[in-house]
Amino acid sequence: MRVLAFDTATRATAVALCDLGDGAGGDERFAACVERRDDPPAGMRPGHAARLLELVAAAMSDAGASWPELDRLAVGVGPGTFTGLRIGIATAHALARARGIPLVGVSTLESLALAGARHESARVPLPGGAVAGVIDARRGEVFAAAWRVDPGPRMGLGERLLAPVAIAPDALATELAGLRSAVLAVGDGAVEFRSALERSGAVIPEDGAEVHRVSAICHCELASEQRPGGPEDVSPSYLRLPDAEIARRGR
Repeated sequence: MRVLAFDTATRATAVALCDLGDGAGGDERFAACVERRDDPPAGMRPGHAARLLELVAAAMSDAGASWPELDRLAVGVGPGTFTGLRIGIATAHALARARGIPLVGVSTLESLALAGARHESARVPLPGGAVAGVIDARRGEVFAAAWRVDPGPRMGLGERLLAPVAIAPDALATELAGLRSAVLAVGDGAVEFRSALERSGAVIPEDGAEVHRVSAICHCELASEQRPGGPEDVSPSYLRLPDAEIARRGR
């Protein structure tokens, strides 16, 4: 199965194309993955609108893939920034309709957590533990969700322990402490609010670790396990009102 996936929920624009083989499992399924991404420096605006289709074309070219060869298209549905999600999902809708490719929406937090479960930091503290995806939501909040780590040849996610939520970092720390498990927290929100989350006992990799960046490679895997549908079945998960709407209601 060949899956093209992309995510624009955070400041980054991440695109991946993976040949998942026959779906039998094992590392060999993921030997043929190409990822292209844009990570704007601090202080620079996200380049979703300008870079997304450029990165899609680059990933397909590097993988030697053509549109008719794709079995599935996947897009990150957030939670994340309102504008970023709107750009990514609108692009996915357009491509799915134009090319006749089944479309799947993937939780950005779940993809982030899946990468965390496989990070080297998870091996020591987390057998039987949990992993939390944490995205900086601005306004002093984070988007977060947590899963039990499912040990296996590749490590995966088991039971969901915390449903996706927009929450203050101190409140999230309380939730994570209440899980009564070793917790690995990953994502730019975990970096930004490290001190609050570490007080809960959570383990957070070093600030520059790759695991804090959303990777579309994990989107491909999650998408391969879902039932595909049409564009009308995929919508953004905002979790809260956009800034403009909050300002309007305040006025």
